[in-house]
Amino acid sequence: MSVLVLIPLWALMAATHTQVWSADSCTCEITNLEQMFPHDKLSSAERDAARCNGDVTKQKATELDSLMLGLEIRLPQLLADLRMLEQEDDGELYGALSLQVIENELTELTMLINKLNVVTERHRGLVTQSNQQLQDLQAEMKQMEIYDTMQVVKRQQTNQRLKRDLAQCRTSEDHPTTMPTQPAHGVCPHGQFVNVTRPRVYTAGEYPGSYKYGAWGRDPKPAAGKESWYWMVMLTSGNKYGHYVRQYSTLSALIVGVSVPGNVQISPSNPTTNTIQGPNVVLYGDALYYNCYNKDAVCRFNLTDKTVSAEQLPQGTRFNSKGNFCHLDECYLYTDLDLATDESGVWVMYTSTQDYGNLVLSKVEEGAPPTLSQTWRTSLYKQAATNTFMICGVLYATRFVSKDTEEIFYSFDTATGEERFNVGINIAKMSTNIYSLNYSPADQMLHAYSDAYMVSYKVLFM
Repeated sequence: MSVLVLIPLWALMAATHTQVWSADSCTCEITNLEQMFPHDKLSSAERDAARCNGDVTKQKATELDSLMLGLEIRLPQLLADLRMLEQEDDGELYGALSLQVIENELTELTMLINKLNVVTERHRGLVTQSNQQLQDLQAEMKQMEIYDTMQVVKRQQTNQRLKRDLAQCRTSEDHPTTMPTQPAHGVCPHGQFVNVTRPRVYTAGEYPGSYKYGAWGRDPKPAAGKESWYWMVMLTSGNKYGHYVRQYSTLSALIVGVSVPGNVQISPSNPTTNTIQGPNVVLYGDALYYNCYNKDAVCRFNLTDKTVSAEQLPQGTRFNSKGNFCHLDECYLYTDLDLATDESGVWVMYTSTQDYGNLVLSKVEEGAPPTLSQTWRTSLYKQAATNTFMICGVLYATRFVSKDTEEIFYSFDTATGEERFNVGINIAKMSTNIYSLNYSPADQMLHAYSDAYMVSYKVLFM
């Protein structure tokens, strides 16, 4: 009797076979004529793609822009100082002093140019390397497409093209999209706040990777001779406390990390009386305004005479990290009080037990001690926001959208009392968290301190 064995797999695979018969068994050898899928090449391509993503980041792209901006600002100032020196004829007394100033400026400028050359050379090599990596990856992926017998990749590419065409159709002139509702505004000399640019400055300064919490910016009402100065406050003790203000004579000095005249000390150590508590501080009129250590009060430190005075906030004000800014994954430590500046001066935002956690806004009047004048109460729950700032008497609040985007979603007009929750202005972030955000009317810039990096955005008016 003959034995017949049917193997359905033969009908699905191109194979050769050899049968060996015996009295009680049947053996079949199958040889696959198709090429084996190159799993090792796919793994290598995935590693190369991951390495390329790590090498090419938006931070590196913005680093060059920041250095160029510093150079763009610093050169006209140097030319102006040179013209002033040429006009001086005072028996060489002030001319010698001017030469010393210009020599210092040239030193800073040389350091900035050297850093710019290093970054440019590094970026040139990165572009060449990344271009080669992309070409190699493209060639490897083309080769692997022959294994896509089900044409999955081709269908995905078709779907992507359809999605792209649909998106273009939706944004075409025949299908205009609705613009975000514009925020309310009071009387503003610049016009109506409508948007912010992508980052104009992005720098780690002289402490790259250190001091996660802090603030920086410009004094909207600087003392004579300090018109071009920048300041920075870092929380150097457990992301909670700071005890000095660091000053920089120019933006380029801040970028390259040359602090002149250096630190102005408020208290000898952390934490102690007069210590800065929390990152939300501002400089106005050559005085630093901040949350007093272990108090529900606004402190004012005069940088000239080194004196500190304070104004008590209303009873029930939350402090000591009980009324922080938050998002779903994190609350920002010791952000109970948020100080802000705009065209009219200094403001303080906080919350209290009487207001059930909703944001309260008060105007801070200059003086020693500072005083509170008018107060406004909002319906914005403070822990639903991540930051606040003021522009032309209008309060704006932001919220966390993703690690790449922060949204300005809320506004409160102190002139009309009108609130809006649909402002809809996005901020492109360079790091995940923005721990302080303040507007400077001196240059219409938003200054953000983000995970130890200093970032600024140009405010656009209409």
